[in-house]
Amino acid sequence: MPPLQPTRALRAARSINLTSSITTSTLTTRTAAAAPSTIRSFSSTPAPRAADHAHEDHYDPPTGWLFGVKPGEKAEKEGWEAIWVYGFFGSLAAGVVAYAFKPDTSIQTWALEEARRRLEVEGILKEPESKS
Repeated sequence: MPPLQPTRALRAARSINLTSSITTSTLTTRTAAAAPSTIRSFSSTPAPRAADHAHEDHYDPPTGWLFGVKPGEKAEKEGWEAIWVYGFFGSLAAGVVAYAFKPDTSIQTWALEEARRRLEVEGILKEPESKS
């Protein structure tokens, strides 16, 4: 037997105000068999339900083996794995090379070069002998 659901009129009356004709005692006696989660006083939409069971299950139950491969058996390679490995490590190598050859744009380096240039212009600091 399905759980007892309050009628639409009962839900409307309860959401507006409990009038004298609908008392708390009648509400509790009418919905005593219903679970608290089935009473939806502020909404007329149906309660959310689980996914449609007509479709097949997308969940593989756990087998207890790492990645579902039995001990002693070799894992079967999938088509995307080699592309992912070469792409990941290739981009990692390109990033390391780019980081190693990036220009020095720190404020300290700029300030040191600017101070040296100004001191050379004023004649306080001698110019380096070999300038390239």
